Amino acid sequence: MDTYTIVEVILRTIANFFTIVGTILITYGGLRSTYKVFMLEIFKRPYEYSGIRRDLTDKIIFGLEFYIAADILGTVLAPTTEELILLGAVVGIRTVLGYFLGKEAKEYQLD
Repeated sequence: MDTYTIVEVILRTIANFFTIVGTILITYGGLRSTYKVFMLEIFKRPYEYSGIRRDLTDKIIFGLEFYIAADILGTVLAPTTEELILLGAVVGIRTVLGYFLGKEAKEYQLD
């Protein structure tokens, strides 16, 4: 195995790991929020929708950051013009989404 192949394998492994971590964070946030909504609606637990929404939004934003990192590492391995344009579009969309979700999360901050 030459050095380039070893670096490529390492970067792909890290990119896949970041994708998995992002997926886990978003899934965990969704499941946790679903649980809290059921507890609030069915068992009248002391949760508030604003807190549930803020927690979910935080997990989505954090998960998106891992996806962006994975995309960047994936593009480093194959930096064709098409890949760079695609990366720019994906990072742009995810950044805008993250910005607006972050803005929304600030509106629901609890005192």
